[in-house]
Amino acid sequence: MIAGEAKKIGFYGFGAAAHILAQVAHRQGRSVYAFTRSGDARTQAYAKSLGAVWAGGSDEAPPEPLDAVIIFAPIGALVPLALKAVRKGGRVVCAGIHMSDIPSFPYSFLWEERELLSVANLTRKDGLDFLRLAPQIDVKVQTRRYALTEANQALADLRAGRFEGAAVLTP
Repeated sequence: MIAGEAKKIGFYGFGAAAHILAQVAHRQGRSVYAFTRSGDARTQAYAKSLGAVWAGGSDEAPPEPLDAVIIFAPIGALVPLALKAVRKGGRVVCAGIHMSDIPSFPYSFLWEERELLSVANLTRKDGLDFLRLAPQIDVKVQTRRYALTEANQALADLRAGRFEGAAVLTP
């Protein structure tokens, strides 16, 4: 995992990827902290049902400093919040394909050897490693199906947080 050996890991944006990684991290003995839209009690409860020890709004500070954070939400304004949430020497990974601009923030948020990096995509080896691991930990994937002709509705529902897990387009 790009978050390294983090024992306390946060996920900003608890959707398609995070709901799977939370289960993997939990089964690996890591403590998972889920950050959702502010006031999204349904998704916070869902994260806890998958093993998160804490779930709150992305505008909230976790109860303790984290070792690493992965940001899945495409919101650049989460970067300074995530940097504030990690301990000295902690790591913040921007994992989205697209992200809005990151606002200016004080150097003190990065100070004390915090790392800020991005990941472009997974490798074939990453996929094979996951496929070997998934059956061992009984990963539960929650999906919501949409016909291909409903792709725009799927995107709108995703943006509005109208479902948990992942959207799947079918022919």
